[in-house]
Amino acid sequence: MRSEQGFTLVELLVVLVIMAILLAVAVGFQAGASERAADATARANIRTAVPAIEAYRSDAGMYAGMTVAALQAAYSPGIAGITVVSASAADYCVTATVGGAAWYKAGPDAPITQTACS
Repeated sequence: MRSEQGFTLVELLVVLVIMAILLAVAVGFQAGASERAADATARANIRTAVPAIEAYRSDAGMYAGMTVAALQAAYSPGIAGITVVSASAADYCVTATVGGAAWYKAGPDAPITQTACS
């Protein structure tokens, strides 16, 4: 007499359900990690530009006329990924967008936030 042992259909379905749940959790974590990485990159781009922005103000006496090209040429060629939204005599607004989320810094004493400069 031959004895055949194997898995029942219910056991196989339970394993498939567990694997589907684990896959869904892993995909969720990966998506969140990508978003956090993009946000960190955008904030880092702004933090990298701040010393050049302040050097520009120190040399020019104001922020007016400041452009990304001027910052790269005179102070830091490594500045990338930012846009100067506005620059006046006493204030500025720069933004960086990575992965669809925009981050802003509205002036020398302002924090880096996702709130657009006013």
